Amino acid sequence: MRNHGSSDGGRTRRQFLAAAGAAATAGLAGCATLMASGDDFDIGMTAVAFDPPTLTVEVGDEVVWRNTSSRGHTVTAYEGTLPEDAAFFASGNYETEQAARDAYSNSLGGLIGSGETYTYTFDVPGEYEYLCIPHEQAGMVGTIVVEE
Repeated sequence: MRNHGSSDGGRTRRQFLAAAGAAATAGLAGCATLMASGDDFDIGMTAVAFDPPTLTVEVGDEVVWRNTSSRGHTVTAYEGTLPEDAAFFASGNYETEQAARDAYSNSLGGLIGSGETYTYTFDVPGEYEYLCIPHEQAGMVGTIVVEE
């Protein structure tokens, strides 16, 4: 069967697709480089995940979360799982998990916008579980392990 399409049109389409693919790959490579560099943050916030989901640090270390997605996120400790004598932490600096949840529900309190960061210094050893309020149901939870 003979191809009725123009050979020039086919070549142009192939050239376009090749160029578009190369541009998309370059764009994604830039994102991967930002994520992999880790120079300005420890944990990235993707569409519905913390990356990495578990991070081990030492007592006194500051952890920096960066929103690397276009969606807004929060960082909120699961209050009931905090190590003994550990302070509660949440973006927006709320004093309790319920206060953070209420603030988010009422006015998007504690929301970290795209490209923004949240930092917290861990002074008590133990395991800290935390969540993103708007994406908790999608499984956006993480753990910080603090060692002496």
